[in-house]
Amino acid sequence: MKSTLLLRGLIALIGFAIAFLGLDVVFGGIRTLGWMGPTDFVEVVNPTDFAVQDNHVRFLGGVFSGIGLLFVLGAVAFSRMRTAIMVLCALVFIGGLSRFTTPDFGTLFNMAVLPSLLAELILFPLVGFWVYKAGKSQ
Repeated sequence: MKSTLLLRGLIALIGFAIAFLGLDVVFGGIRTLGWMGPTDFVEVVNPTDFAVQDNHVRFLGGVFSGIGLLFVLGAVAFSRMRTAIMVLCALVFIGGLSRFTTPDFGTLFNMAVLPSLLAELILFPLVGFWVYKAGKSQ
């Protein structure tokens, strides 16, 4: 029981963090609001095309926030959401693997990316496994 409470707390914390980071993109677009770092990394040379891509990125930020809220819901309704939490952990793992499609592998080992990559490839599979084990003990 104590282990499950700790797990649910971790899942809620993960969910709030993901939702928060998603909102940075929802309200800030490609440039973000700066909650994750500087916002002056892009120069617009075609405002019309930028606006379209910015809108798509805002949508993805909303999806990201929704994933975070599902993690929070999973912490609250753990028994009913166990499978969904495991699927979300798998999706985050797949997202981490997707980072390896970059043409510049040096970026992966940049300290602005590496902690996220390690969480995606190590923490989330461990959380998913913990959720699986917690369900077997109930």
